[in-house]
Amino acid sequence: MSFYQFCIDNKIPFKKNEMMKNHTSFKIGGKADYFVECDCAECLKKVLAELKNSKMPYLVLGKGSNLLVSDKGCRGAVISLAGFDKITVENDEIVAGAGESLAKLCVAALENSLTGLEFAYGIPGSVGGALYMNAGAYGGEMSQVVVSATVLDKDGNINEIDLSDMELGYRTSIFKTNGSIILSVKFGLKKGDKAEIKAQMDDYMDRRKSKQPLEFPSAGSTFKRPVGHFAGALIEKNNLKGLRVGGAMVSEKHAGFVINYDNATANDVRELMQKVKDVVLQNDGVELEPEVIFVGEE
Repeated sequence: MSFYQFCIDNKIPFKKNEMMKNHTSFKIGGKADYFVECDCAECLKKVLAELKNSKMPYLVLGKGSNLLVSDKGCRGAVISLAGFDKITVENDEIVAGAGESLAKLCVAALENSLTGLEFAYGIPGSVGGALYMNAGAYGGEMSQVVVSATVLDKDGNINEIDLSDMELGYRTSIFKTNGSIILSVKFGLKKGDKAEIKAQMDDYMDRRKSKQPLEFPSAGSTFKRPVGHFAGALIEKNNLKGLRVGGAMVSEKHAGFVINYDNATANDVRELMQKVKDVVLQNDGVELEPEVIFVGEE
């Protein structure tokens, strides 16, 4: 049976030859052979079993906020978890689906006068993606507020994994290597003053808007923070703000961001990133490591 027929027979929503630029914050990326939408664990298990059985490659997608998808697109299937978007609040704990946006998670915490997630307000992306990358800002990171996660492991079993087993580090986690897919995340927060929580969230958002090029598509911070340095400061020191390759540009507002300035291709971005890396390595002896994840057919 073809994967097309499998999706039809099982009433699984899908699109053929879907442009990935419609599903990434960079607004870049060629066609995915299949773009599949799952909204429950059983659907996801079925789809993964069929893909493995037919030896089709696949990519699991949240909000696509940290990805650079190649201009040739993705072979096989891209599985969107956007339908995993339920949020439940009980006392000082919140459970959020992996496909829910961080923004909505933070608003849910605010509405229930729960403090601890203020730092995440304005970080683009999904709850699952944030845990996968151990996202952070303004001195906070996911490791400080996560209690556990429900995952689908590589053998198709649903398990709960505690924070202590997640190996969360700077922009990394065990999920990068163990093949598990995050389905939902439990957060442990504290009761706080609603007005104070809102003021802190608004302050962080104002800072982002004033310092970051949010008016252009990007994948957020392009490079990881090198030990003892800040990537943006090194790039700015080398007068690379405004450097362009095709439609990609080092932001003039914040040197740590490569932006899609004018219909950039993935190759434009990669070439520009390499130029930046080369200059910083030559002049400062520091090797910048991408925070952006490259996916798709080369």
